[in-house]
Amino acid sequence: MCFKMAEAMDSVSCSICLEILKDPVTIPCGHSYCIGCIKGYWDQEDQKLVCSCPQCRQTFNPRPFLNRNTVMAEMVKTLTEKNTKKKKKKKTKLQTAPPAHCYAGPGDVECDVCTGTKLKAVKFCLVCLASYCETHLQPHYESPAFKKHKMVKASTQLQEKICSHHDKLLEVYCRTDQQCICHLCMLDQHKGHDIVSAAAEIAEKQRQLGEKSKQRIKEREKEMLEVRKAVKSFKHSTQAAVESSEKIFNELIRSIEGRRTEVKELIRAQEKANVSRAEELLKQLEQEVAELKRREAELEQLSHTEDHIHFLQSFQSLCVPPGSEALPSITINHHVSFEDVMNSVSELRNRLEDICAGEIIMLSVQRKCHGHHLMTFH
Repeated sequence: MCFKMAEAMDSVSCSICLEILKDPVTIPCGHSYCIGCIKGYWDQEDQKLVCSCPQCRQTFNPRPFLNRNTVMAEMVKTLTEKNTKKKKKKKTKLQTAPPAHCYAGPGDVECDVCTGTKLKAVKFCLVCLASYCETHLQPHYESPAFKKHKMVKASTQLQEKICSHHDKLLEVYCRTDQQCICHLCMLDQHKGHDIVSAAAEIAEKQRQLGEKSKQRIKEREKEMLEVRKAVKSFKHSTQAAVESSEKIFNELIRSIEGRRTEVKELIRAQEKANVSRAEELLKQLEQEVAELKRREAELEQLSHTEDHIHFLQSFQSLCVPPGSEALPSITINHHVSFEDVMNSVSELRNRLEDICAGEIIMLSVQRKCHGHHLMTFH
């Protein structure tokens, strides 16, 4: 409960003097301060001709009129009274044998007051610059001498928040030297520098980071828009290229089919001519065979005649071959070949495949180059 009360008291502390608010006032941005602290702070800023909040750095012009925040004052009074009652009920109870989990282990902060075996510290005093276990922390809650001491959770990193020159808490920020300093540093090597509270610098850093983040987002959104436009244009060009290539290939197919028809017609024409000549020759041969058979029949009849004179007179005419003068010598080729035609067609096919393969390789190279130019990241 003491810890919760301490945290509640922290919520009504002045970020300038780090103490409980005295005569609290709330400035237009919503932050509250002791009236004396904020007046003194603004008096120092008079040379800048502008007033600002020490925490959020919001500026005000003209200088706001300060009125006591009665609600905040009542809240401070109530919390202070409750805190006082809690402290009165507390009694220091020194334990001769604390539980094992109270001893400081690896990674824990040791109590600076404990002797012998160190207990685990739970709070760090920003005024004493010392860490305390639960037992040695009680005086800070019960003694009026420690009333104004500000307590925070003990941490191994707190040493980094102590000034190495003055052993004081680093509470303000020097913008001139870009480093955290204590209040004594303001009067020493950082005198005359641009100094603000740590809260104010945090607010400024957050503002700068927010602006950078927004600018980065804006740039990325612009790049996203450009990429979307490029993709849309690329898809449009791709569709046009596909349609154009389809048209060209269809024309090429029709042209090849036309050539195929022409070659087929040439082969069929040669077939027709050869078959026609063969059929004409076959007809002549059939006629001659018929004539020979007729003469053979006449010769058979003559062989049975007893008129020898008639036989001898007819025999002379039967010995002359029918149509022997008109019929040329016949040479039959049983293996007619169109090898020359097939060779020409095969050569055409090979040349066409070579041309297509070469063009496909060129298209692949161009596609890679275009893809690289389309998507370039920095």
